[in-house]
Amino acid sequence: METSETSKLEGNAGLSNLTNMGKGRPKGAVNKSTAIVREAIANLLERNAPNMDKWLNEVAADDPYKALDLMNKLSEYHIPKLARTEVTGKDGEAQEMVIRWGGKK
Repeated sequence: METSETSKLEGNAGLSNLTNMGKGRPKGAVNKSTAIVREAIANLLERNAPNMDKWLNEVAADDPYKALDLMNKLSEYHIPKLARTEVTGKDGEAQEMVIRWGGKK
């Protein structure tokens, strides 16, 4: 018994090499919903930039630590975090360092 799904796949078998069907987005590509949300947040922040200073000052009047924490959290959206990397030697073993001063090689 043949289902409609299998017949669709078999019918398109000759075209599979001509299309990107089933390959998904390229690496690093943002989906449309994510792009829309990011743009909306950017617009909201841009419109409220003049108010942020005032709001932070109001928070700092009651709790300076909380104001500093808010500034730190906001900065994460402006300054990207660096990814941690581990440097290892061959096959994940300890890295060997050779240091020579002057003289012959």
